[in-house]
Amino acid sequence: MFAILTSILPIFLIIALGHLLRRGGIPSTEFWNLNDKLVYWVLMPCLMFNKISVASLSSAALSDYALTLLGGLAAAVLFALIASRVMGYPPARATSVLQGAARHNSFIGLALAANLFGPQGFETAILASAILIPVTNVTIVVLMVTTLQPGRRGSLPLAILRDLARNPHIISISLALLANRFVSQPVPVLHEMTGILGAAALPITLLAVGANLRVRAMAASVTPLALAFIGKLLVYPAVTLAIGLALGLPGDTLEIALVYSLVPTGVTAYTYARQLGGDAPLMAAIVTLQTLAALLTIPLSLYILLPLI
Repeated sequence: MFAILTSILPIFLIIALGHLLRRGGIPSTEFWNLNDKLVYWVLMPCLMFNKISVASLSSAALSDYALTLLGGLAAAVLFALIASRVMGYPPARATSVLQGAARHNSFIGLALAANLFGPQGFETAILASAILIPVTNVTIVVLMVTTLQPGRRGSLPLAILRDLARNPHIISISLALLANRFVSQPVPVLHEMTGILGAAALPITLLAVGANLRVRAMAASVTPLALAFIGKLLVYPAVTLAIGLALGLPGDTLEIALVYSLVPTGVTAYTYARQLGGDAPLMAAIVTLQTLAALLTIPLSLYILLPLI
């Protein structure tokens, strides 16, 4: 337990530092706004391309890995939808519970995998991001738009395709998969450049995660917060573990899948809630409290669950 906590603590100290820097205006609010764009459009896509393009993609192992990751995601989505329906939540609140239960913060997942399991764990975590990012984005956006903006249902497929076509993470993953299939080895200059930029991605991204925590925007009742926590911290990891064990997923791979199921929801959920008409204050509360609680929930959950693998 102590070893897990000490591996995780540096990550959350960097997140806390990012929050303190933004609150202190260091270096400036404009810097953090631009920093978000740098991470989103340049650093993370470079990291994804650099690692996925030369990764070993065994089709059998990868399919079981994908089923494990996506099975946990599907369970969290279904739990959030059913729980919100039972509670009679209005659409805006229901979609924020959905995002809180089903979204994940890939950046924290990557950092945790690297600290806990070393370079090999980091490589496996990159593949988890490649699998989850497109599916999660499509699933959440479709459910949010059909729930919050039913008038847009007819134009939804085109809107989703347009969004995917300009998403830099999905573009970098697609290009990396093509390079992996047809080149499968580092390309001189290109891989050196993306490697240098990708190396800067995680520390800068973790600072950005902290800078984007919106403590002042929080306003929520206990019940929807609790449902989002149950979906994210109980349903998601329990189903991920069960599917991975049933499929006989290798232990080191299942450990990474479990880490991804335990990370808090991504800060982009707040942006989606604001843009699509969700409950933004509730979403801010879910993101902030899950991120703060993760310092305890992740090591405790791993301490309990890892011996089962």
